[in-house]
Amino acid sequence: MTYDLQPPASHYVNGRYVEDTAGAVIEVIYPATGAVIAKLHEATEAVIEEAITSALAAQKAWAAMSGTERGRILRRAADIMRERNHDLSVLETHDTGKPLQETLVADATSGADALEYFGGLAASLTGEHIPLGDGNFAYTMREALGLCVGIGAWNYPTQIACWKGAPALACGNAMIFKPSETTPLSALKVAEILVEAGLPAGLFNVVQGTGKVGGPLVTDPRVNKVSLTGSVPTGRKVYAAAAEGMKHVTMELGGKSPLVIFDDADLDSAVSGAINGNFYSTGQVCSNGTRVFVQKGIKEAFLARLTERLKGAKMGDPLDESVNFGPMVSENQISIVERYVAKGQEEGARLVTGGKRLDQDGYWIEPTVFADVTDDMVIAREEIFGPVMCVLDFEDEAEVLARANDTEFGLAAGVFTADLTRAHRMVAGFEAGTCFINSYNDAPVEVPFGGSKMSGVGRENAKSAINHYSELKSVFVRLDACEAAF
Repeated sequence: MTYDLQPPASHYVNGRYVEDTAGAVIEVIYPATGAVIAKLHEATEAVIEEAITSALAAQKAWAAMSGTERGRILRRAADIMRERNHDLSVLETHDTGKPLQETLVADATSGADALEYFGGLAASLTGEHIPLGDGNFAYTMREALGLCVGIGAWNYPTQIACWKGAPALACGNAMIFKPSETTPLSALKVAEILVEAGLPAGLFNVVQGTGKVGGPLVTDPRVNKVSLTGSVPTGRKVYAAAAEGMKHVTMELGGKSPLVIFDDADLDSAVSGAINGNFYSTGQVCSNGTRVFVQKGIKEAFLARLTERLKGAKMGDPLDESVNFGPMVSENQISIVERYVAKGQEEGARLVTGGKRLDQDGYWIEPTVFADVTDDMVIAREEIFGPVMCVLDFEDEAEVLARANDTEFGLAAGVFTADLTRAHRMVAGFEAGTCFINSYNDAPVEVPFGGSKMSGVGRENAKSAINHYSELKSVFVRLDACEAAF
């Protein structure tokens, strides 16, 4: 099947498409051309209320099902998603501008992996028996939280919907997912596929809108959990609002992650890691290693090889599978990046390559590399969220570790070296939640993903996610007589 870019309606609630044209218009823009490809409406109070009430109505029966039954539905949805990977990828490319070469292997496939993984895990979500020395015992029960709200970012709309939805549903919860208003199309198909796979209506609802929709969802007393992927400023607001109601939270926020390259590293492998950590998805990845610390002995060789390799970045029609570098997601985002490029030049960083916006329709900018960057420059302190790499020099291990950790963020960190003892020392010292040795930005569903410091709380993926979408109930059982002091 081929998906129409204009969905049947703006929202997917209680197992069907729902429209309310009283909501503000959301224009969906194809980043490659700047053309409007669809128009949706922001969720009204009535749509939000139906999303909440239908989710609450469906959740108790869902939680009462066996994990095996829940898992079967999630795994079926994974199979459907894989069967339709091409069409979902084409939709994702229109939604985000990312090249089809990339979306075919990194988006719906990643979403399917999450549905399959948590579908397989659902039957194993048991408690434990705790024998006590006096013949009495206790046991624990793992219970669903209830109603979860997921708030997505615009860079991975299909993946994020599944990374949040799959563990939530596996644990017996319902979820209302609000995609970014910039990329609202893909999550609707996730909801549609889940229902087709047998998910009862109301358990995974998608509502569109800005913070005007996210705010009421986060603060509604009927919501038990909030999971956000977004920026640190948004995370602060959402975390504070959720804390008012003592809700469970997962915050997957931004970063300014370090990538450290020692002079004994395999040069081509290190350059590949730096490219993956700065230019994949046109640099629009939260965990990107945008502060690239290169030991002085190989700095110029690294820059020369990097510059040569960047000639392989091919821009063009994102639907052409030979294209490997796409546009930025929006006019607003490319304007932010242009301001940072200008700031880097103003601060005295050396522009090695790139930095120019293409004179054509859409939001195209060249992959950009700055060298001779110092720790105090704005481009080395603030998250740019675009294809801008900052290369910094360093002399020795102790110095670079201290500098790598000198940031409010702590999402990711990576190291390239032939000395594995040093590599393990470095990752032990990194103040970051997700680390890489001789690689960068791999995100298999079997591995926990998340940050420390201002980069967030909680973890997505792996068995760790189960702890964030369920809670334990402890039960003490006395077999002998119960006594009191009087």
